[in-house]
Amino acid sequence: MIKNILIDTSNIGTRVCSVEDGVLEEFSIERNSEEKLVGNIYKGKVMNVLKGMQAAFVDIGLEKNGFLYGGDMCVDGKLVSHNGTNAPKDLPLKPGDIILCQVLKEQFGNKGPRLTMNISMPGRVLVMAPLVDHIALSRKIKDDVCRERLDDLVSSNRHNNAGYIVRTEAQEASDEEIKLELAELGARWDRINYDFGHCSLFTKLYGEDELAVRAVRDLLKHDVDKVIVNDLATLEMIEKEFAYLYAKSPEMFEYYSGSDSLVNHYGLNPQIDKLLHRQVIMSNGSYLVIDRTEALTVIDVNTGKYVGEKNLEDTVFITNKIAAKEIARQIRLRNLGGIIIVDFIDMIDEDHKTEVLDLLEREMARDRLKCTLVGMSGLGLVQITRKKMRSMLDEMLLQPCPYCEGNSFVHAIEHVVTRIRDYLFEIFKDDSIVAVKLVVNPNVYSKLFTLKMLEKEIREDWKYVRIYIMPDPLCHIEKFDCERFRTSIISLPDNAKLLY
Repeated sequence: MIKNILIDTSNIGTRVCSVEDGVLEEFSIERNSEEKLVGNIYKGKVMNVLKGMQAAFVDIGLEKNGFLYGGDMCVDGKLVSHNGTNAPKDLPLKPGDIILCQVLKEQFGNKGPRLTMNISMPGRVLVMAPLVDHIALSRKIKDDVCRERLDDLVSSNRHNNAGYIVRTEAQEASDEEIKLELAELGARWDRINYDFGHCSLFTKLYGEDELAVRAVRDLLKHDVDKVIVNDLATLEMIEKEFAYLYAKSPEMFEYYSGSDSLVNHYGLNPQIDKLLHRQVIMSNGSYLVIDRTEALTVIDVNTGKYVGEKNLEDTVFITNKIAAKEIARQIRLRNLGGIIIVDFIDMIDEDHKTEVLDLLEREMARDRLKCTLVGMSGLGLVQITRKKMRSMLDEMLLQPCPYCEGNSFVHAIEHVVTRIRDYLFEIFKDDSIVAVKLVVNPNVYSKLFTLKMLEKEIREDWKYVRIYIMPDPLCHIEKFDCERFRTSIISLPDNAKLLY
């Protein structure tokens, strides 16, 4: 099996694809135009304490105050509890208190970000929790000798009795790498502590890493063959951030300098496009239907074109097993969070039910986010809860439809521009094309110029061609029309504008 991590960077943002034998297994996207909050640490001010909700609202300098549960509060630098639910009756904070807090969840809808005073800072092999005097090891580390070695190593080298979570990848790391990360995380915490005492209110004391760095930190396991990056500046940032790993295995990191976009080159766009579809066709012709509401996501399993060979129970059992693997994959790819209800096709055989649930649980165990699976009900329904931290994929790639007053969704402008970018890379493989005329929706036209989303490509990849853009109010926001030219003599309308 060949497993690669692809990091595609542009002025629009960054796309990260984890690919196994050509199949997309994880997909993340981050827009340059959007502020990133999760993981950031701020010096905030308590604005209001609600005893009836056992929570407080904290101003960290954003438009909306953050929400801090009682169980996530600290007293004299120590946590009230080690989770966000066991809140004390008498909250330790009062309006006007100045606190150090970290964003736990992004702003969603009308809600401000969720905060915690239980600071955590992740590395590749460790997560530092400086306010918890406890060392925990990943449950995926099964070998008792390895667990004891890691426990002893971290305990004897930890920073000021800080707490640590030893990540699964630590079992493949050397003692030198673990000690180096212990020192780096300790120095980072010392800087944050110092800055907290000397900076003004609402200062961001620590910013979470860029998506490219997070991808290497969280996805680079011992079974990964290559990390392929299309941008030299991004590759240099990764080399600096993971100097030990880069020096140890430089051949693992590769710069892609091809004439096509990285995602195009590996043929992943069709798979990405399908992540916005409601229906997911599976290998045997059966299909899933994925519907998301404000409160939960519902996944329905259907046999579709699959009619089986033996009997109904066998047909249903085979379909449900294929569905269990695909459901876990779709949850990761679409970054579905909160409550997820899966409606498997009814099975009579109890052993079949158990096997399908066990398979789903094994596949869900591959997820980097915490997932909890509840047993199957009499109606064949399975409830899954998955930690929600960042925006779901459809929130990144879709926007409320301007044509039906928000009752449905269309592709976000950034996603439309990304599709245009990939399309232009594809047609400019033909060296005889010297110019193109693009007709786009006026909203797309405006963002192309105001945010200069394709400036990097114009400067580096398409500097010998001319791209003319024309706005057309009759052009659907998701669509664009492209005319190609093999001559520099072109007839242009008055509203045509050269792209940069």
